[in-house]
Parts: sequence; C-alpha cells; structure tokens
Amino acid sequence: MAGLKSLSIADPLAWLSALARAESLQVLIAFAMCVFLAWLMVWGIRKAFADQALSILLGKRLIDGVLFPTFLLALTFAARTLLTDAQPSPMFGILLPVCISLALIRLGVKVLQVAFHEAPFVRVLERTISWIAWLAVVLWVTGVLPLILDELDQIRWKVGGSMLSVRTLLEGALTAGLVLIVTLWISAALESSLLKSAKGSDLSLRKVISNTVRALLMFVGLLLALSSVGIDLTALSVLGGAVGVGIGFGLQKLAANYVSGFVILAERSMRIGDNVKVDQFEGCITDIKARYTVIRSPAGRESIVPNEMLITQRVENLSLTDAKVSQSTVVTVAYDASVDQVMALLHAACRAQARVLTEPPPSVALSAFGADGLEFTVSYWFEDPANGVLNLKSDINRAILQSLRENGIEIPFPQRVVHMPTKS
Repeated sequence: MAGLKSLSIADPLAWLSALARAESLQVLIAFAMCVFLAWLMVWGIRKAFADQALSILLGKRLIDGVLFPTFLLALTFAARTLLTDAQPSPMFGILLPVCISLALIRLGVKVLQVAFHEAPFVRVLERTISWIAWLAVVLWVTGVLPLILDELDQIRWKVGGSMLSVRTLLEGALTAGLVLIVTLWISAALESSLLKSAKGSDLSLRKVISNTVRALLMFVGLLLALSSVGIDLTALSVLGGAVGVGIGFGLQKLAANYVSGFVILAERSMRIGDNVKVDQFEGCITDIKARYTVIRSPAGRESIVPNEMLITQRVENLSLTDAKVSQSTVVTVAYDASVDQVMALLHAACRAQARVLTEPPPSVALSAFGADGLEFTVSYWFEDPANGVLNLKSDINRAILQSLRENGIEIPFPQRVVHMPTKS
C-alpha cells in the first residue's frame, strides 16, 4: 500500500492509483461520519451553554467556530487509528492536513473578529490566513512543501552569534502569529469575563487589569517568538536601553499619555459613565483608552482628549461621588403677583416631573427685585443626565408657563419710558 510519502507530485500515477483503491471510499464514509459527529457534539455543547458567550469556540453557525474543526480533527485521527493497521491510508494524508488547516483558519479568523471587531484590516488578515493555510496544505499533499523548506534552509547568513536561514525566519513568523492569536484569544476572553457585569468604578478597574494582562501577554509572546527564531534575548538589553532613551527624549508626550491612562484607570478618579467638563467641553466619558479618553456631549459630539490633559489640567467631574446633577431656571413675574402663590406653583411644576429627585427636594427662592418684576430662581436635582439635560429644563419651563397662565399671573415684558424734549 502506498504510504504518506508516496503522495508526491513527482509520481502522479502512483498518487492517483493509491486514491482509487477501495479503502479510500471506506475512509471517505468514515470521514463523513466524523463530520456528522463533530457537528452533533458542537450542537450539544451549544445547547448546554446557551446562556454563555462562546462565540470563538462555537461560532454563529455551529461550523464556523473553533470547536467544530478541532473535534473533526480529533475524530479523523481516531478513525485513522481504527481503520488502519501498520500504515495509514493515503486518503488520510489529504484529510488530516485539511482538518488542521481548517482548525487554524477558524481559530485565527474568529480571534481576530473578536479582538478587533469591525476593523477594516481584519478582512484582509482573514483572507491572508486562509490563502496561506490552504496553499500550505496543497504543497504538503503534493510533496512539494518539504522540498521547498529544504531549499529555504540552505539560504543562511550570520547575525551576531546566531545563524539564520529563510526557513527559520518563516517558522519564527508562523510561531509569532500563532502566539499572537492565542494571546489575543486569552486577552479577549479575559476582557469579556471581567467587563461582562461591571459598571462604574469596577468597570474602570477591571479595564486596567484587562489592558495590563493583554500587554504582558503580548510581551511574553514576542519573547517566545524571538526565541523560536534563534535570537539571543540578552541582546535585547541594549535595545531596551536605546528605546528607553528614545522614549525619554523624543516620545515623552506619547509615553506621558500612556502612563496617564493607566493612572486614571487605576485611581478611578474618572470612570466610564462619569459626566465631566474639560477645557470648556462637557459630556459623558464613553471609553478610556491607553492613550486618550473619549467624551461624548449631550448633543452627540465626541471629543478625543489626551490622557495627559486629564492628569495635568483641572477637570470638573460632575458625578465623581454620585450621579446627581443640579439645574436651575429663572422666572420673572409682575410685582402685583402673590409671592407665596408663585412659589407654590413653581414647586408643583418641578415635583410633577418624574426625573426630578424628591431628595434633595426642589427649592424656590425670591432671588432679585428686577427692573421689570420679581425674579424667582428654581433649583432641582436629577441623576440621569444621559437622558438629556435641556429637555428636562424645557419640560419644567413649559409646566411653569402653563401654570402661571392658568392662575392669571402675568409674566412682564420690558417696558421703557421715552422722554422727548420739547422746544420752548
């Protein structure tokens, strides 16, 4: 029986005759059963964990996750062990590389989708991973890949005390890519677990933990990738010193923003969801990145503020200790109006709004004797500025205007007396 090594493009007749044997049909039937069993296992896991987010493992259509090709690969290995004695069927020499390639493709694609969401470069990376994986499968099945690797291994050059080759660099790049994918997978799963039910101060603290763990995992992955290529890691001490000097002189602003970002997240002086005012811009913090913070105003405008500005400049946090916000409006009535009646009507107009807090209660004060009438200042508190600020003030003003009109209380308009000189 022809073995795995006989599947070579150099001997196409032997290759085709090996695949045309009767046992190849048996292998294909067994593989079809493996596909069905893998699908059934993934379907059962999805039913058992219906309330948990396992998008990377299960995917959206059962077969586009990581578990399906992984189970298929394991079942195919088991089928090869059961159906063959001393030497595996040549058909398995095609099916197993296909399963391995499918597992790697789905792992890379799903992790990139979760880690980078809808970033435009994700689609390009997905296609690149797919093309490279399937090309490697074709070259391996036809027997060309070992020959190419041997030739690439002959192209060598010396870098310091290490001898590098093109094959070593390619293997190092693949190792780095695999480590990067695993790192992103772990960090994405950790971030999803930490931020799933967190809010307020807990959200900021868990986000800094997630960012720190991701940075550490990326650093460890980089070291592993460099070590797999054969680069002496002790040489990085010189590079690290040079990078430190460069950061100290040329990239100090950038470094200050990154350090400030971690300080903000760690000390929790500003958290996601807080209403702040920075450099005459007021809004709600929607996201805190390592380098900048995103603040969204009630009008929908978003400001990207460098984290260093939030550390070195004065920042008004309207919801540091609590989310309560105070608001006021001024009403002018005629001098002949009853002060007690006006104050009662203004109180009632505020209490009629569901968003106005009863504790502390609204307050009404006769604040000034204006040129045109009595000026009353109405103050009240609410704790949901995300639902709008001006709309609440507008509702209260409308209620005040309607109440004053119904009770016959005049809202005066400016009146001026013009004296015309007369000629004698």
